[in-house]
This record gives sequence, structure tokens and C-alpha cells, in this order.
Amino acid sequence: MKYSDTVSSSRRKSRKAHFGAHSEARRKLMSANLSKELQARHGVRSMPIRKDDEVIITRGVYKTREGKVTAVYRKKWVVHVERITREKANGATVPVGIPASSLTITKLKMDKDRKNALERKSKNKGGAASGDATMSNVD
Repeated sequence: MKYSDTVSSSRRKSRKAHFGAHSEARRKLMSANLSKELQARHGVRSMPIRKDDEVIITRGVYKTREGKVTAVYRKKWVVHVERITREKANGATVPVGIPASSLTITKLKMDKDRKNALERKSKNKGGAASGDATMSNVD
């Protein structure tokens, strides 16, 4: 069922928008959930992933492995985590790409921009909840 007239519900168009997204849009699309502890502390469910965040892998072959993000490869939609590598046929070791949705952030690398983003997101979440409460009384 289509809820908004301004947004297309076409599979074709949404796939084109997703896979044809530019780097800045991919940053937001490559978000990962925060750990339960971080969610409670900041009041935010997820954040765009970045280099030097500490993560735990929640899905796939490398499930439960932890490490620090060494690279966010937006072009390939993957994240490289330290010590998650495999050996090629010629003996070279290469990092394994992990999808951002398969990660949980356990420690954020904080700077002023990230702090502002967390405050903004938690404020919006708190503001929306109080707005819903006031509107629930209206018929």
C-alpha cells in the first residue's frame, strides 16, 4: 500500500536510487545499529559508520568477531574491520568486506560533529515522542 504521493513505491526506481546513490548519500545508507548500552546512553538507535569505530559482527561467517573499522568502502557498500582478512591463492592477505547492516557499533569515535549529530538525533526522537503523546488525545 502506498502512503505518500511524493515517493515512488516502484522496485525499479528504489533500486536505481539505492545503487546509483552518490558518496554522501551512501554514508547515511551505510549505517549500523548501536549496542544496547550506547542506545541507552545516547537515546539513538543507529549511526552512520566511520573509520576507527569499534564494532562487533552480528551476521555471517565472522559472527561475534570484534574489531576496529579500518576502512569504509562506500563504492562497494562494505566495511573493512581489522583482523578480518582472508588469504588469496597467491598468498596475499586481503581484508574481507562486511556489509554495514551486519555490524553493531560498540564504541563510537567521538568528535564535535558526531556529538552534534547524536544530540540532534536524540532531541528529534524525544521531541517526536512528546508530540505523539499530545496528539493521541485529539480525535
